[in-house]
Amino acid sequence: MDKKYYGTQTEKAIKNFPFSFRKTPRELLYAVAEIKKATAIAHAAAGELDRVRAGAIRAACDEILRGKFDDQFVLPAFQGGMGTSNHMNVNEVVASRANEILERQGKLITVHPNDHVNMSHSTNDVMPSALKIAVIRLADALDETLDVLIIAFEKKAWKFRNIAKLGRTHMQDAVPMTLGDEFAAYAECVKRGKQRIARARTELLELNLGGSAVGNSINASPKYRKFLYRELRKVTALELQPAKNLISQTGSATDFVAISQALTCLCVDLSKIAGDFRILSSGPKGGIAEITLPELQPGSSIMPGKVNPVLPEALSQLYYLVSGNNLTIEQAAHGAQLELAVMLPVISDRLIESLKLANEMIRQFGKKCVAIVVANRKQIRELLERSTAYATLLNPVIGYDAAAAAVKESLATGKTLREVVIAKKLLREKEFDALTRPLR
Repeated sequence: MDKKYYGTQTEKAIKNFPFSFRKTPRELLYAVAEIKKATAIAHAAAGELDRVRAGAIRAACDEILRGKFDDQFVLPAFQGGMGTSNHMNVNEVVASRANEILERQGKLITVHPNDHVNMSHSTNDVMPSALKIAVIRLADALDETLDVLIIAFEKKAWKFRNIAKLGRTHMQDAVPMTLGDEFAAYAECVKRGKQRIARARTELLELNLGGSAVGNSINASPKYRKFLYRELRKVTALELQPAKNLISQTGSATDFVAISQALTCLCVDLSKIAGDFRILSSGPKGGIAEITLPELQPGSSIMPGKVNPVLPEALSQLYYLVSGNNLTIEQAAHGAQLELAVMLPVISDRLIESLKLANEMIRQFGKKCVAIVVANRKQIRELLERSTAYATLLNPVIGYDAAAAAVKESLATGKTLREVVIAKKLLREKEFDALTRPLR
């Protein structure tokens, strides 16, 4: 970097947290910059900040949001202090750049990181509010990706609607179904996960911004708060509003737990689906092999021709990661004391990581796996015919005992259930076909 725009508080934080850990997510820092921009405009409208300083702060924030000062945000995501270090990092960069702008304009006034950029603010209302803004946007991006995945599953459900196959429970032969049924069920699981996240997102629209240190709005005037959310909605293009009780939202971080857990629920289902894909594609000769996954890369450095289900494997690992992050977020929220949910830095880092990786991984799985999976019709048909799954369909016609006896004979002799039933004259071939036709 040619010039340091951050100041002494950031430099102290660098010494206090010299960790080889990833930097604080840009999504969070940009949301802080948006809050600073909206606040400067609101203070000017309230007559509490002169319009010259407000204009310089606004211009500096706009440049931050364009990525001009990314190299000035130097702190690791893992830190103590509720995120005060990150907050002051932004305040100092905004103030330094605003002063540079004023100097070039020939203005003799200066912008102070605390007195002006941080006017009416506390880390305790800015950082949770910024995290909510960042998480809402990441949730919206994920929502679009889930729509893509749902459509991919629904297209396959329609394409596979007439492919009768063996349904399995307890990993054992159960009853006939269609491959289309299976994929339609996957689509519905994703839809329900999408809805859970959407419900949790709604709660994030309520902020404690304007509450200052503990939520009782000390140093934040009613006049300023009157303009604050109007300007914040303009800057962010989100329908943000003050929480009914700002103190409650300062002392609790469970809104973040809720969306983390909703994401975890989605990933539980996705990991189950990924496991199904791995089982159904197992083989190609020694397994079930009812579906074929796309060959994306060689599966082994030693076994020629081997192909692995790399995307389903990665999708299951996404669940492991998100689940672990969710536990961290839950414990960090539990670590709140009295008027402040103080363990926000690790919540911010883990929640943003979970949402970003989920979006990227799910999009890849939908595009390079679900959308191009192939049904092995011959293998599916053969496994169904060799199974005893038709027995359940025979119950209403020949009775449970007769059907059970036919199943035992089929397993003992290696004959298909169809062959046994027809040979024992329990049903004629046309009658057997009529019973199974809806699934064929």
